Amino acid sequence: MSGRFRSECRRIIFQSHRWDEKLFDVALIVTIMVSVGLVMIESLPTLEAETRRHLYVAEWVITIFFTLEYALRLYVSDKPARYARSFFGVVDLLAILPTFIDLLIPGAHYLMLLRVLRVLRIFRVLKLAKYIGEANMLMRALRSSLRKIAVFIFAVINLVLILGSLMYLIEGAENGFTSIPKSVYWAIVTLTTVGYGDISPQTPLGQFVASVIMITGYGIIAVPTAIVTAEMTAPKPQEATADPICPACGWENHDHDATYCKVCGDKLPEIIVEPKAEV
Repeated sequence: MSGRFRSECRRIIFQSHRWDEKLFDVALIVTIMVSVGLVMIESLPTLEAETRRHLYVAEWVITIFFTLEYALRLYVSDKPARYARSFFGVVDLLAILPTFIDLLIPGAHYLMLLRVLRVLRIFRVLKLAKYIGEANMLMRALRSSLRKIAVFIFAVINLVLILGSLMYLIEGAENGFTSIPKSVYWAIVTLTTVGYGDISPQTPLGQFVASVIMITGYGIIAVPTAIVTAEMTAPKPQEATADPICPACGWENHDHDATYCKVCGDKLPEIIVEPKAEV
């Protein structure tokens, strides 16, 4: 009986094909969003005491629900300790701990903001783990283009220092450019096309320089995107192996030699060997 119960719980929690599995996922998503909404509402200083009491009760109901769900995930996992140490396992624990800590330590109410971490669980429920491969590709592209981006940022820093110093000489303190650091701040705000408007050039020459900076800013914003895109689209040698995908929870971000899923502890299929791409 206990084995069948464990199997059914495992199916409902880690899969999303049947109606009861989808119902569990939807209920979990709604509960997560309600919980995050409660955190936002509780931060309003104008709430009445009666409203805060209702929110407190609702928060405890949600916390008990998530505590039972966390306990069930540990119960149905083949390797509970591995799940508890996984990313989502830590997120699940941090999502329920603040409420209990606040009960034991009254001054720890600021920890309640950690409940916002619950929203990260939606990524698992929606089975967005299948996009981890694309995320890894983006991270590889960022690492490959890191030196180019660093050189570009260094050039931009030099540019804003020069432009800020130039505007300090052109405009001067009487027009709000009271120091070189403040002028550099203006150059950064203008170059990034933010334009707070707290400082603005008054002289024709200063306005001309500002116009050039604004136009340059659009091109500068596009450069890092172009660098990363070039790295992502550059042909790469094909990997010798493919990451194993967990059949239970769909998690893909495993090591090539992994045997069990790092999220749910389920046994992984054998690694697929891919042929090398021909040049």
